[in-house]
Amino acid sequence: MTPIDRRSMLTGAGFAGLAAALPDDVLGQALSGNAIPVVNTGSPTDPRPKHHIRFGVIGLDHNHIYSMTAAVIRGGGELVAFFAADPKQVADFQQRFPQAKLARSEAEIIEDSSLQLIAGAPIPDLRAPLGIRAMKAGKDFLGDKPAITSLEQLADVRAAIKETGRTFAIMYSERLEVPAAVKAGELIAQGAIGRVIQTINIAPHLVSPASRPDWFWDKARYGGILTDIGSHQAEQFLFFTGSRRARVVAAQTGNVNHPDRPLFEDFGDMTMSGDGGTGYLRVDWFTPNGLGSWGDGRLFVLGTEGYIELRKYADPTGKPGGNHLFVVDGKSARYLDCSKVYLPFGAQFVTDIVERTQIAQDQEQALLAAELVLTAQKNATRPLMA
Repeated sequence: MTPIDRRSMLTGAGFAGLAAALPDDVLGQALSGNAIPVVNTGSPTDPRPKHHIRFGVIGLDHNHIYSMTAAVIRGGGELVAFFAADPKQVADFQQRFPQAKLARSEAEIIEDSSLQLIAGAPIPDLRAPLGIRAMKAGKDFLGDKPAITSLEQLADVRAAIKETGRTFAIMYSERLEVPAAVKAGELIAQGAIGRVIQTINIAPHLVSPASRPDWFWDKARYGGILTDIGSHQAEQFLFFTGSRRARVVAAQTGNVNHPDRPLFEDFGDMTMSGDGGTGYLRVDWFTPNGLGSWGDGRLFVLGTEGYIELRKYADPTGKPGGNHLFVVDGKSARYLDCSKVYLPFGAQFVTDIVERTQIAQDQEQALLAAELVLTAQKNATRPLMA
């Protein structure tokens, strides 16, 4: 496979067709501050949304907000208003979602009684407080991960959920908005590999220093590498193993190659044990430029009767594009191209808001994933090489 230059893709005439086959999160994570993400707007063959809601957006500090917003719209959401203070963020968001009005303040959106949901991607340490304010105003909340950056915030979120009866959802997009991960969940539910024993999740990321804001380098703002990008993998461990209880066995984090950024962490890993299986994850900021993608995310799911491997975003020297799934069982080894798999999260989440169900995301499991990485982050040892 010839390496793909992302900037050329974004400016080239052939990008629109390719973008339609790529999940939102793949595109959003590697974009510089000068580009507007291309998001998954769904397919004409997707089921029609069952419900309609009105929602607002607060905080545009991470490009994930584009895919989050698009997912809710696909599911039947009407984007009414948004608020951010940065003029560049405002202009980019208006260009992508011209139907939404710019509110005069955050309070204008929170106090709008016609809205049922607030979605937000402010700087990570501001997300949980925003969600709590939204819930206390009678609204559900969808936060970008990491939606919670400390164990103290987690306790506050749980208390607010109990007090208000509202939902604090977290967009773990590496499972919810990646077609190959959705397909893996379907296969596992069908018993394709028997009972799941273990997940191994490897998630390198491209650091792209020139495109990163100041808060990106400050552990106090993003919570640490396990809290931040590791939350995706912890959630996948819980989901694919079906674990309702879990603990951290071991964890380590460090800054091994960015001495000029002393508040940054570029490497972390952790091992988990749950009542449905075990899990290992490794996260880092060492994707080489030659890959042609922001990261070679790989997930291995071991079962009693087979295993599944996902190459989510790239298959170096192999098949082009992303969303590659390989499944091996007692009869065969086969490959599935998952690029056109329907993404159900948006419609399920809107249904959850209206019907007060938990189909799109289980509230306790979503918060348990946060608890695992927050605990691991707090107790992590440092690699000897750091």
